Amino acid sequence: MYSIISRDGTKIVYDKVGQGPALILVAGAFSYRKFPGLVQLANLLSEHFTVYNYDRRGRGDSGDTQPYDILREIEDLQAMIDVAGGSANVWGLSSGAVLALQAASRGVNITKLALHEPPFVVDAADRKPPKNFVMHITELITANRRAEGIKYFMTKGMGAPSFVVSLMRIMPGVWSKLMAVAHTLPYDAALVDGFIDGKSLPTQLWSTVTMPTLVLEGTESPAGLRHGAQALANVLPNAQLLSKKGLGHTKKLDAKMISSELVSFFMGTL
Repeated sequence: MYSIISRDGTKIVYDKVGQGPALILVAGAFSYRKFPGLVQLANLLSEHFTVYNYDRRGRGDSGDTQPYDILREIEDLQAMIDVAGGSANVWGLSSGAVLALQAASRGVNITKLALHEPPFVVDAADRKPPKNFVMHITELITANRRAEGIKYFMTKGMGAPSFVVSLMRIMPGVWSKLMAVAHTLPYDAALVDGFIDGKSLPTQLWSTVTMPTLVLEGTESPAGLRHGAQALANVLPNAQLLSKKGLGHTKKLDAKMISSELVSFFMGTL
């Protein structure tokens, strides 16, 4: 375990494995550096890269300075890139992909960028979270109603059936881990705010994201996620879309398949 201090004084904790070009993993909602799928992915990628797997602020062993601001999370990623040598490849999952994208648009020195199913909703016909989604999840967490916040985020935000959340509640090992990071759900909601209302992505918003970019989507994923990934690949200046069965992230991550595709992309063979 290693740690760095971000620009605002927040401690960010990370693990470092492998040798080779730097690759930073940016987790999505509910995830943290010890999440089994991330650990497995980091270990597989370590055969080719020096992999930095960090706890986003508020998660795991990292600190959490209030009030939250997306810019502070971008500074955290910048601090990780600095410790990795000043430039790095970056893979972001779900809301982590949005964070990586926002960082890239603000000039963070990313060599190549892999964006894995960012949760954009770009089609009016697709399932959308409620209009007050960001406000309501923030209210629930501010009131320390974490269990309700988890259910609301999963069902209204992610589209999970209610019975899935009920099953998780009777699995102590799973539920305790969700409760431990539930207070960061408003952070993930803030990252996607403005991009989940069924409208087209603005064509010029990320015009500065000119590094080679891979947008990944699973063919088994919900239509909304797939439409969002396809739309993002179309608006980025230097992006390609990879659609493949097994790349979905709404269930268990297929770390072996993901690592294989990332190696091909970051090593220049995809």
